[in-house]
Amino acid sequence: MKLSVIIITKNEAANIAACLKSVDFADEFIVVDSGSTDGTVELAQALGARVEVTSDWPGFGPQKNRALDLATGDWVLSIDADERVTPELAREIQDVLDAPQADAYEIARLSNFCGRDIRHSGWWPDYVLRLFKRGTARFTDAAVHERVVPANGQPLRMRGYFHHYPYDNLDALITKVNRYSSDAAAMMYAKGRRTSIFGALGHGFWTFVRIYLIRRGFLDGKHGLVLAVTAAAGSFFRYSKLMFLADKKK
Repeated sequence: MKLSVIIITKNEAANIAACLKSVDFADEFIVVDSGSTDGTVELAQALGARVEVTSDWPGFGPQKNRALDLATGDWVLSIDADERVTPELAREIQDVLDAPQADAYEIARLSNFCGRDIRHSGWWPDYVLRLFKRGTARFTDAAVHERVVPANGQPLRMRGYFHHYPYDNLDALITKVNRYSSDAAAMMYAKGRRTSIFGALGHGFWTFVRIYLIRRGFLDGKHGLVLAVTAAAGSFFRYSKLMFLADKKK
């Protein structure tokens, strides 16, 4: 079975080489780049990837579907530039392709925040559907928080997992929270959602309780507290931006 790896990028020079090397067992590498200026494209090409550069940014879901449409393998593995396939997962993927038991598979992610693997706070095991038979699944068109939707059947779960390095520092997390909250607010507005300042406060408070207490973020030490507070702030920003967006449109 031929395997295609698909990745979308934007200024991922610090990650793309390690990401591609972790999937060097694949037959094809497709990178769809949205205008990197840091050498990402050249690094990916040097490692054998087919790189397509787009002039626009339609959102995560549509951009990943663009990459999917370029794949030619029997199976597709979608991976983000800040993720790595472990050697154990690589062997398991190859075993699956030799004798697949389903059309789609979910893979867990072990995420690292500022040097610490996070095993609580809702971050672990964080299963995501990433390996699937081409033609049997597509990404949703969501601008953020996109996901793969299989056409039929229930996906199976793999034993192996990705290593995930989303945030080297707090600045990176804050930058992402700001960007995602803006995109999420726009999506909610388009769907007819509305809120008030009390709604924004309530969502922020509940997010902190859910992550720090219910999902035991306190067991992740100071990292868990920072993650819970940042997530609460992100929720508050998301609904505040929705509130102001609605005011602006009146």
